Amino acid sequence: MENQIVRNAFTMQLKKGFETEYKIRHDAIWTELTTLLSENGIQDYSIFLDEESGILFGVQKLSLDFDRSQLSSHPLMKKWWNYMADIMETNPDNSPKTNTLKEVFHLD
Repeated sequence: MENQIVRNAFTMQLKKGFETEYKIRHDAIWTELTTLLSENGIQDYSIFLDEESGILFGVQKLSLDFDRSQLSSHPLMKKWWNYMADIMETNPDNSPKTNTLKEVFHLD
């Protein structure tokens, strides 16, 4: 049976003036982090930027057994959040403030 997945979409907020820096940091994303994301059930992950508003739109596919708490407690994930905290709106633990989006239409 093919691995079951769910689509997940969300927004984040980039601080004004950090558009180029955000792209630079993601172009050089740590191999260990991409491995961690994949091993924890995240695949086909993209982030788009609305340059006018600074809103980042993320979309990813998650395995049905994806456990957000396991990933968010991992030291490498926390290290990435700390690295990105100066250019994004964040929560007190430096995780990005996110707004989960409800899917209202999909076409394969």
